[in-house]
Amino acid sequence: MGRIRWRLKEFPKKLLDSIRFRCQYSMQCLRSLTYNHHMSQSYASDVGLEPIFWFVDNFTHLLGPFFVFAVVCLTAAVVIICYWVGLPYWWNKSQNTTYFLMLVGHWLLWNVAYNFYKAAATSPGYPPEKELIVEAVSICKKCIAPKPPRTHHCSVCNKCVLKMDHHCPWLNNCVGYGNHRYFFLYMLYTSVGVLFIICFGFELGWNVLFGDGAGWNEVEPLHGHPVRFNLSGHIIPVTEMNDYIDDGLVPAQHDLPVPQDYSSNAAKHRAIVFMALINVATLFALGALTAWHSSLITRGETSIEAHINKSETKRLAALGKTYQNPYDFGPKRNWKLFLGLVRKRTWWWNVLLPSGHKPEGNGLTWLTVNDFRAIDGEDEWP
Repeated sequence: MGRIRWRLKEFPKKLLDSIRFRCQYSMQCLRSLTYNHHMSQSYASDVGLEPIFWFVDNFTHLLGPFFVFAVVCLTAAVVIICYWVGLPYWWNKSQNTTYFLMLVGHWLLWNVAYNFYKAAATSPGYPPEKELIVEAVSICKKCIAPKPPRTHHCSVCNKCVLKMDHHCPWLNNCVGYGNHRYFFLYMLYTSVGVLFIICFGFELGWNVLFGDGAGWNEVEPLHGHPVRFNLSGHIIPVTEMNDYIDDGLVPAQHDLPVPQDYSSNAAKHRAIVFMALINVATLFALGALTAWHSSLITRGETSIEAHINKSETKRLAALGKTYQNPYDFGPKRNWKLFLGLVRKRTWWWNVLLPSGHKPEGNGLTWLTVNDFRAIDGEDEWP
Protein backbone atom coordinates (compact mmCIF):
# COMPACT_ATOMS: atom_id res chain seq x y z
CA MET A 1 0.00 0.00 0.00
CA GLY A 2 2.85 2.36 0.80
CA ARG A 3 4.44 1.72 -2.58
CA ILE A 4 1.18 2.46 -4.38
CA ARG A 5 0.76 5.69 -2.45
CA TRP A 6 4.29 6.73 -3.37
CA ARG A 7 3.62 6.13 -7.07
CA LEU A 8 0.39 8.14 -6.91
CA LYS A 9 2.27 11.04 -5.35
CA GLU A 10 5.02 10.90 -7.98
CA PHE A 11 2.66 10.62 -10.97
CA PRO A 12 1.76 14.35 -11.31
CA LYS A 13 5.39 15.34 -11.10
CA LYS A 14 6.44 12.83 -13.77
CA LEU A 15 3.57 13.93 -15.99
CA LEU A 16 4.58 17.57 -15.75
CA ASP A 17 8.22 16.71 -16.42
CA SER A 18 7.20 14.69 -19.48
CA ILE A 19 5.05 17.53 -20.86
CA ARG A 20 7.81 20.03 -20.20
CA PHE A 21 10.38 17.84 -21.95
CA ARG A 22 8.18 17.33 -25.01
CA CYS A 23 7.52 21.07 -25.29
CA GLN A 24 11.21 21.88 -25.05
CA TYR A 25 12.03 19.18 -27.58
CA SER A 26 9.41 20.56 -30.03
CA MET A 27 10.71 24.10 -29.67
CA GLN A 28 14.27 22.88 -30.24
CA CYS A 29 13.18 21.10 -33.41
CA LEU A 30 11.53 24.27 -34.71
CA ARG A 31 14.59 26.34 -33.91
CA SER A 32 16.86 23.85 -35.63
CA LEU A 33 15.06 24.54 -38.90
CA THR A 34 16.41 28.09 -38.93
CA TYR A 35 19.92 27.40 -37.64
CA ASN A 36 21.58 25.50 -40.45
CA HIS A 37 23.07 26.17 -43.88
CA HIS A 38 19.90 25.17 -45.72
CA MET A 39 17.31 27.25 -43.91
CA SER A 40 16.91 30.76 -42.55
CA GLN A 41 14.19 32.65 -40.73
CA SER A 42 13.33 34.65 -43.85
CA TYR A 43 13.00 31.51 -45.91
CA ALA A 44 10.85 29.87 -43.23
CA SER A 45 8.50 32.87 -43.20
CA ASP A 46 8.28 32.77 -46.99
CA VAL A 47 7.31 29.10 -46.84
CA GLY A 48 4.64 29.90 -44.28
CA LEU A 49 3.21 32.65 -46.52
CA GLU A 50 3.33 30.50 -49.62
CA PRO A 51 -0.47 29.79 -49.57
CA ILE A 52 -1.13 33.55 -49.62
CA PHE A 53 1.30 34.04 -52.50
CA TRP A 54 -0.37 31.18 -54.36
CA PHE A 55 -3.81 32.74 -53.91
CA VAL A 56 -2.61 36.15 -55.12
CA ASP A 57 -0.83 34.70 -58.16
CA ASN A 58 -3.78 32.55 -59.24
CA PHE A 59 -6.83 34.66 -58.42
CA THR A 60 -5.79 38.32 -58.69
CA HIS A 61 -6.09 38.28 -62.49
CA LEU A 62 -9.60 36.79 -62.14
CA LEU A 63 -10.71 39.49 -59.70
CA GLY A 64 -9.18 42.29 -61.79
CA PRO A 65 -12.24 42.88 -64.05
CA PHE A 66 -14.47 43.20 -60.98
CA PHE A 67 -12.14 45.83 -59.50
CA VAL A 68 -12.19 47.79 -62.77
CA PHE A 69 -15.99 47.58 -62.87
CA ALA A 70 -16.14 48.81 -59.25
CA VAL A 71 -13.96 51.84 -60.07
CA VAL A 72 -16.16 52.74 -63.06
CA CYS A 73 -19.37 52.38 -61.04
CA LEU A 74 -18.10 54.45 -58.10
CA THR A 75 -16.84 57.21 -60.39
CA ALA A 76 -20.12 57.28 -62.30
CA ALA A 77 -22.10 57.39 -59.04
CA VAL A 78 -20.11 60.37 -57.78
CA VAL A 79 -20.61 62.26 -61.05
CA ILE A 80 -24.35 61.53 -61.13
CA ILE A 81 -24.82 62.76 -57.55
CA CYS A 82 -22.89 65.94 -58.37
CA TYR A 83 -25.32 66.65 -61.22
CA TRP A 84 -28.37 65.59 -59.23
CA VAL A 85 -27.71 67.34 -55.91
CA GLY A 86 -24.73 69.65 -56.24
CA LEU A 87 -25.58 71.38 -59.52
CA PRO A 88 -29.08 72.61 -58.47
CA TYR A 89 -27.69 73.73 -55.12
CA TRP A 90 -25.01 75.93 -56.68
CA TRP A 91 -27.30 77.13 -59.48
CA ASN A 92 -29.76 78.53 -56.91
CA LYS A 93 -26.89 80.02 -54.95
CA SER A 94 -24.83 81.63 -57.73
CA GLN A 95 -25.07 81.05 -61.45
CA ASN A 96 -21.67 82.57 -62.21
CA THR A 97 -20.00 80.28 -59.68
CA THR A 98 -21.85 77.36 -61.22
CA TYR A 99 -20.33 78.11 -64.64
CA PHE A 100 -16.86 78.10 -63.08
CA LEU A 101 -17.50 74.84 -61.21
CA MET A 102 -18.83 73.19 -64.38
CA LEU A 103 -15.71 74.20 -66.31
CA VAL A 104 -13.24 72.99 -63.67
CA GLY A 105 -15.26 69.88 -62.86
CA HIS A 106 -15.48 68.71 -66.48
CA TRP A 107 -11.75 69.36 -66.99
CA LEU A 108 -10.96 67.14 -63.99
CA LEU A 109 -13.44 64.47 -65.09
CA TRP A 110 -11.97 64.44 -68.59
CA ASN A 111 -8.46 63.88 -67.25
CA VAL A 112 -9.58 61.21 -64.76
CA ALA A 113 -11.51 59.19 -67.35
CA TYR A 114 -8.83 59.47 -70.04
CA ASN A 115 -5.88 58.53 -67.83
CA PHE A 116 -7.75 55.65 -66.20
CA TYR A 117 -8.64 54.19 -69.59
CA LYS A 118 -5.11 54.59 -70.91
CA ALA A 119 -3.55 53.11 -67.75
CA ALA A 120 -5.82 50.06 -67.93
CA ALA A 121 -5.70 49.55 -71.71
CA THR A 122 -2.06 50.39 -72.46
CA SER A 123 0.49 47.60 -72.29
CA PRO A 124 3.20 48.23 -69.67
CA GLY A 125 5.80 46.83 -72.07
CA TYR A 126 7.40 43.40 -72.24
CA PRO A 127 10.83 42.23 -73.41
CA PRO A 128 10.78 40.82 -76.94
CA GLU A 129 10.44 37.05 -77.10
CA LYS A 130 12.66 34.70 -79.07
CA GLU A 131 15.03 37.54 -79.88
CA LEU A 132 18.56 38.32 -78.88
CA ILE A 133 18.51 41.05 -76.21
CA VAL A 134 21.98 42.52 -76.07
CA GLU A 135 20.88 44.92 -73.32
CA ALA A 136 20.08 42.06 -70.91
CA VAL A 137 21.82 42.20 -67.54
CA SER A 138 20.48 38.98 -66.00
CA ILE A 139 18.25 35.96 -66.56
CA CYS A 140 14.73 35.73 -65.13
CA LYS A 141 14.51 32.62 -62.93
CA LYS A 142 10.82 32.13 -63.73
CA CYS A 143 10.72 33.00 -67.43
CA ILE A 144 14.20 31.57 -68.07
CA ALA A 145 14.68 34.53 -70.42
CA PRO A 146 17.01 37.56 -70.57
CA LYS A 147 16.06 40.55 -68.41
CA PRO A 148 16.92 44.09 -69.54
CA PRO A 149 17.75 46.74 -66.91
CA ARG A 150 14.88 47.82 -64.59
CA THR A 151 12.82 44.78 -65.69
CA HIS A 152 11.10 42.57 -63.14
CA HIS A 153 8.85 39.52 -63.26
CA CYS A 154 5.13 39.89 -62.45
CA SER A 155 3.78 36.72 -60.87
CA VAL A 156 0.18 37.74 -61.65
CA CYS A 157 0.74 38.37 -65.36
CA ASN A 158 3.42 35.64 -65.43
CA LYS A 159 5.60 37.89 -67.58
CA CYS A 160 8.59 40.13 -67.23
CA VAL A 161 7.58 43.81 -67.33
CA LEU A 162 9.81 46.66 -68.48
CA LYS A 163 10.50 49.15 -65.68
CA MET A 164 7.90 47.41 -63.55
CA ASP A 165 6.46 49.38 -60.63
CA HIS A 166 3.74 47.01 -59.37
CA HIS A 167 0.66 45.08 -60.45
CA CYS A 168 -2.48 47.16 -59.86
CA PRO A 169 -5.69 45.10 -59.42
CA TRP A 170 -7.81 48.26 -59.81
CA LEU A 171 -6.49 48.55 -63.37
CA ASN A 172 -6.27 44.80 -63.97
CA ASN A 173 -2.89 45.62 -65.44
CA CYS A 174 0.75 46.00 -64.52
CA VAL A 175 2.16 49.50 -64.07
CA GLY A 176 5.39 49.79 -65.97
CA TYR A 177 7.29 51.52 -68.73
CA GLY A 178 4.32 52.01 -71.08
CA ASN A 179 1.60 53.22 -68.69
CA HIS A 180 3.32 54.51 -65.56
CA ARG A 181 2.60 58.16 -66.48
CA TYR A 182 -1.11 57.45 -67.08
CA PHE A 183 -1.35 55.65 -63.73
CA PHE A 184 0.20 58.52 -61.80
CA LEU A 185 -1.86 61.21 -63.55
CA TYR A 186 -5.03 59.23 -62.89
CA MET A 187 -4.24 59.14 -59.17
CA LEU A 188 -3.28 62.82 -59.15
CA TYR A 189 -6.39 64.08 -60.95
CA THR A 190 -8.66 61.80 -58.92
CA SER A 191 -7.19 63.15 -55.67
CA VAL A 192 -7.60 66.73 -56.89
CA GLY A 193 -11.13 65.91 -58.08
CA VAL A 194 -12.35 64.52 -54.76
CA LEU A 195 -10.71 67.46 -52.95
CA PHE A 196 -12.57 69.78 -55.34
CA ILE A 197 -15.89 68.05 -54.52
CA ILE A 198 -15.20 68.16 -50.78
CA CYS A 199 -14.35 71.87 -50.80
CA PHE A 200 -17.38 73.00 -52.81
CA GLY A 201 -19.76 70.49 -51.27
CA PHE A 202 -18.69 71.00 -47.67
CA GLU A 203 -21.43 73.52 -46.82
CA LEU A 204 -24.12 71.35 -48.38
CA GLY A 205 -22.87 68.22 -46.66
CA TRP A 206 -22.47 69.94 -43.30
CA ASN A 207 -26.04 71.28 -43.36
CA VAL A 208 -27.42 67.87 -44.17
CA LEU A 209 -25.25 65.74 -41.89
CA PHE A 210 -24.82 68.03 -38.87
CA GLY A 211 -27.38 70.83 -39.37
CA ASP A 212 -31.15 70.73 -39.00
CA GLY A 213 -31.46 69.79 -42.68
CA ALA A 214 -34.32 72.24 -43.28
CA GLY A 215 -32.64 75.63 -43.32
CA TRP A 216 -33.62 77.26 -40.04
CA ASN A 217 -36.21 77.00 -37.29
CA GLU A 218 -37.69 79.59 -34.97
CA VAL A 219 -35.90 79.62 -31.66
CA GLU A 220 -38.93 81.09 -29.85
CA PRO A 221 -42.13 80.51 -31.87
CA LEU A 222 -44.64 83.36 -31.78
CA HIS A 223 -47.86 82.78 -29.80
CA GLY A 224 -51.20 84.57 -29.90
CA HIS A 225 -52.89 86.59 -32.63
CA PRO A 226 -51.12 89.21 -34.79
CA VAL A 227 -52.24 92.77 -33.97
CA ARG A 228 -51.67 96.37 -35.13
CA PHE A 229 -52.28 99.82 -33.66
CA ASN A 230 -54.72 102.25 -35.28
CA LEU A 231 -54.36 106.02 -35.27
CA SER A 232 -56.07 106.40 -31.89
CA GLY A 233 -53.70 103.88 -30.31
CA HIS A 234 -56.19 101.06 -29.98
CA ILE A 235 -55.08 97.48 -30.66
CA ILE A 236 -56.87 95.88 -33.59
CA PRO A 237 -56.38 92.20 -34.46
CA VAL A 238 -55.01 91.53 -37.94
CA THR A 239 -57.31 89.15 -39.78
CA GLU A 240 -55.71 89.33 -43.23
CA MET A 241 -52.09 89.67 -44.29
CA ASN A 242 -52.93 92.44 -46.79
CA ASP A 243 -54.29 94.89 -44.23
CA TYR A 244 -51.51 97.27 -45.30
CA ILE A 245 -53.56 98.09 -48.40
CA ASP A 246 -56.31 99.65 -46.30
CA ASP A 247 -53.79 102.21 -45.06
CA GLY A 248 -52.39 102.85 -48.50
CA LEU A 249 -49.12 101.08 -47.64
CA VAL A 250 -47.36 98.61 -49.91
CA PRO A 251 -46.37 95.32 -48.22
CA ALA A 252 -42.65 95.06 -47.54
CA GLN A 253 -40.64 92.97 -49.97
CA HIS A 254 -37.91 90.78 -48.51
CA ASP A 255 -35.29 89.02 -50.59
CA LEU A 256 -34.55 86.15 -48.21
CA PRO A 257 -32.81 82.91 -49.19
CA VAL A 258 -35.12 79.94 -49.46
CA PRO A 259 -33.71 77.01 -47.52
CA GLN A 260 -33.48 73.69 -49.33
CA ASP A 261 -35.09 70.87 -47.43
CA TYR A 262 -33.02 67.73 -47.85
CA SER A 263 -34.27 66.04 -44.70
CA SER A 264 -37.61 65.33 -46.36
CA ASN A 265 -35.88 63.59 -49.27
CA ALA A 266 -34.38 60.36 -47.99
CA ALA A 267 -32.75 59.49 -51.32
CA LYS A 268 -30.81 62.76 -51.50
CA HIS A 269 -29.82 62.49 -47.87
CA ARG A 270 -28.39 59.01 -48.41
CA ALA A 271 -26.63 60.21 -51.57
CA ILE A 272 -24.91 63.02 -49.67
CA VAL A 273 -23.85 60.61 -46.91
CA PHE A 274 -22.45 58.29 -49.58
CA MET A 275 -20.56 61.18 -51.19
CA ALA A 276 -19.07 62.23 -47.86
CA LEU A 277 -17.82 58.72 -47.06
CA ILE A 278 -16.48 57.78 -50.49
CA ASN A 279 -14.74 61.10 -51.14
CA VAL A 280 -13.06 61.35 -47.74
CA ALA A 281 -11.89 57.72 -47.95
CA THR A 282 -10.60 58.22 -51.49
CA LEU A 283 -8.79 61.42 -50.55
CA PHE A 284 -6.91 59.76 -47.69
CA ALA A 285 -6.11 56.50 -49.49
CA LEU A 286 -5.36 57.76 -52.98
CA GLY A 287 -3.85 61.00 -51.73
CA ALA A 288 -1.32 59.12 -49.62
CA LEU A 289 -0.49 56.82 -52.55
CA THR A 290 -0.05 59.82 -54.85
CA ALA A 291 2.28 61.50 -52.37
CA TRP A 292 4.37 58.34 -52.06
CA HIS A 293 4.68 57.90 -55.84
CA SER A 294 5.58 61.57 -56.13
CA SER A 295 8.52 61.00 -53.81
CA LEU A 296 9.57 57.98 -55.87
CA ILE A 297 9.45 59.97 -59.11
CA THR A 298 11.43 62.76 -57.48
CA ARG A 299 14.18 60.25 -56.67
CA GLY A 300 14.01 58.63 -60.11
CA GLU A 301 12.97 55.16 -58.97
CA THR A 302 10.02 52.77 -58.99
CA SER A 303 8.45 51.14 -55.95
CA ILE A 304 10.46 47.95 -56.57
CA GLU A 305 13.68 49.90 -57.07
CA ALA A 306 13.02 51.80 -53.83
CA HIS A 307 13.43 48.57 -51.85
CA ILE A 308 16.47 47.53 -53.88
CA ASN A 309 18.14 50.93 -53.48
CA LYS A 310 17.41 50.93 -49.74
CA SER A 311 19.08 47.54 -49.34
CA GLU A 312 22.06 48.60 -51.44
CA THR A 313 22.44 51.80 -49.43
CA LYS A 314 22.61 49.85 -46.17
CA ARG A 315 25.00 47.27 -47.61
CA LEU A 316 27.44 49.84 -48.96
CA ALA A 317 27.14 51.99 -45.84
CA ALA A 318 28.39 49.04 -43.81
CA LEU A 319 31.43 48.97 -46.10
CA GLY A 320 31.99 52.70 -45.73
CA LYS A 321 30.74 53.49 -49.24
CA THR A 322 27.92 55.63 -50.62
CA TYR A 323 25.31 54.28 -53.01
CA GLN A 324 24.07 56.43 -55.88
CA ASN A 325 20.95 55.65 -57.86
CA PRO A 326 22.13 55.53 -61.49
CA TYR A 327 18.75 56.81 -62.74
CA ASP A 328 18.47 59.82 -60.43
CA PHE A 329 19.12 62.96 -62.51
CA GLY A 330 17.80 65.42 -59.93
CA PRO A 331 14.18 66.26 -59.05
CA LYS A 332 13.51 68.62 -61.97
CA ARG A 333 14.93 66.39 -64.68
CA ASN A 334 13.38 63.27 -63.14
CA TRP A 335 9.93 64.83 -63.41
CA LYS A 336 10.52 66.09 -66.95
CA LEU A 337 11.65 62.66 -68.10
CA PHE A 338 8.79 60.90 -66.33
CA LEU A 339 6.12 63.22 -67.77
CA GLY A 340 7.77 63.17 -71.20
CA LEU A 341 8.32 66.93 -71.28
CA VAL A 342 11.10 66.67 -73.84
CA ARG A 343 11.23 67.30 -77.59
CA LYS A 344 9.45 70.66 -77.19
CA ARG A 345 6.50 69.21 -75.26
CA THR A 346 4.94 71.63 -72.78
CA TRP A 347 3.26 71.39 -69.41
CA TRP A 348 0.05 73.05 -70.67
CA TRP A 349 -0.63 70.73 -73.61
CA ASN A 350 0.86 67.47 -72.36
CA VAL A 351 0.07 67.39 -68.63
CA LEU A 352 -2.84 69.73 -67.87
CA LEU A 353 -4.68 68.34 -70.89
CA PRO A 354 -4.97 64.63 -71.76
CA SER A 355 -2.03 63.60 -73.90
CA GLY A 356 -1.30 60.24 -75.49
CA HIS A 357 2.40 60.76 -76.15
CA LYS A 358 4.47 57.65 -75.58
CA PRO A 359 7.41 57.42 -73.18
CA GLU A 360 10.84 58.06 -74.60
CA GLY A 361 13.12 55.21 -75.60
CA ASN A 362 12.25 51.54 -75.99
CA GLY A 363 12.27 50.41 -72.36
CA LEU A 364 15.24 48.11 -72.99
CA THR A 365 18.08 50.59 -72.57
CA TRP A 366 18.30 53.40 -70.03
CA LEU A 367 20.71 56.27 -69.76
CA THR A 368 22.45 56.59 -66.42
CA VAL A 369 23.78 59.61 -64.57
CA ASN A 370 27.16 59.26 -66.23
CA ASP A 371 25.61 59.10 -69.71
CA PHE A 372 23.35 62.05 -69.05
CA ARG A 373 26.26 64.29 -68.09
CA ALA A 374 27.63 63.92 -71.61
CA ILE A 375 24.37 65.13 -73.23
CA ASP A 376 24.38 68.76 -74.28
CA GLY A 377 20.99 70.16 -73.29
CA GLU A 378 18.34 68.63 -71.06
CA ASP A 379 15.80 68.40 -73.87
CA GLU A 380 17.98 66.03 -75.84
CA TRP A 381 16.77 62.51 -75.21
CA PRO A 382 17.20 59.58 -77.61
